[in-house]
Amino acid sequence: MQKMELIAPCLFGLETILKQEIIDLGYEITEVADGRVTFEGDEEALCRANVFLRSTERIMIKVGSFKAETFDELFENTKKLEWENYIPKDGRFWVTKASSIRSTLFSASDIQSIVKKAIVERLKRTYRTEWFDESGSNYPMRVFILKDIVTIALDSTGDSLHKRGYRQLTSRAPISETLAASIIQFSPWNKDRILVDPFCGSGTFAIEAAMMGANIAPGMNREFTAENWTNIIKKKTWFSVIDEANDLIDENVDMDIQAYDIDPEMIKIARENAKSAGVEKFIHFQQRPVSKLSHPKKYGFIITNPPYGERLETEDTLPAIYKELGDAFKRLDSWSMYVISSYEGAERHIGKKSDKTRKIYNGMLKSYLYQFHGPKPPRKKNEV
Repeated sequence: MQKMELIAPCLFGLETILKQEIIDLGYEITEVADGRVTFEGDEEALCRANVFLRSTERIMIKVGSFKAETFDELFENTKKLEWENYIPKDGRFWVTKASSIRSTLFSASDIQSIVKKAIVERLKRTYRTEWFDESGSNYPMRVFILKDIVTIALDSTGDSLHKRGYRQLTSRAPISETLAASIIQFSPWNKDRILVDPFCGSGTFAIEAAMMGANIAPGMNREFTAENWTNIIKKKTWFSVIDEANDLIDENVDMDIQAYDIDPEMIKIARENAKSAGVEKFIHFQQRPVSKLSHPKKYGFIITNPPYGERLETEDTLPAIYKELGDAFKRLDSWSMYVISSYEGAERHIGKKSDKTRKIYNGMLKSYLYQFHGPKPPRKKNEV
């Protein structure tokens, strides 16, 4: 199989989680930059990355990289790339997104137009034609320019990987599936320890945790643009990867995951989403305010995305909500808590300074992951 450089973008602040996921899949990292990780792999790696990675937004094939300070340089260097290795004569291709940071070229629409024209000129010469009907499969691409270095990549994914396919219904300010999965991975939680989300909303934290515990690959029940790239990836490779994902599922795993919300409508939505994800049996849903949060088990986790003014709540109501969360956490003296919030008064009203704080961009919203570390559970007698 042919080796490629694959680019996996992620939300800013999640690079370390994504890097470890890629290493765990068995691939070599070639670069880690703000908001993306690049690694080496073949066509099977592209399929497996799309199906198994939980923290990336998409998987792209790096076609080429070069310096360009003028539109002429952008055109000529794009035309030099071997586009015929990726786009067939009937392929439909376009630049879905162009971004430029600290670079001479900055007009996204001009960058998109010039890259498209350059590819057309290259393929006209290669295929000896003056016209492309573009009636075949889609080959969308993205262009990134950082400090005048241009990177052009083919997008193999299509709809962002946060769209697992299970969330048919949402709350008013849902956390993305990729961000929820990453936050769980930042914590030491595993399927043997209890997890509670007292502000479950659409149920994303609970569902992502249940999928991890049952070893359900996040991308196994959705479609990808590259499934139709039969000139690059054989259909049987996709089938083989989905078979691998199915073989890894553990339907008999025993987990204690609980999802609460004060809004009964949210509980209905969360339960339906869990059912769609195939993990309803692993999660206990209940209408319950955070003030009633308690649990007899030790060494559990609260992992949650409480309100921070982006929903219907106002700034006036937030102090009481965070105080109730802090009071509940105090009653769970051996537990850990991971809270993502953009509310600046979060720590103050929780009543405790976090052991570690990490800045994470939730979309364009600067947020902080407040980590309150509890004690580690004692080792079991049969552990070495």
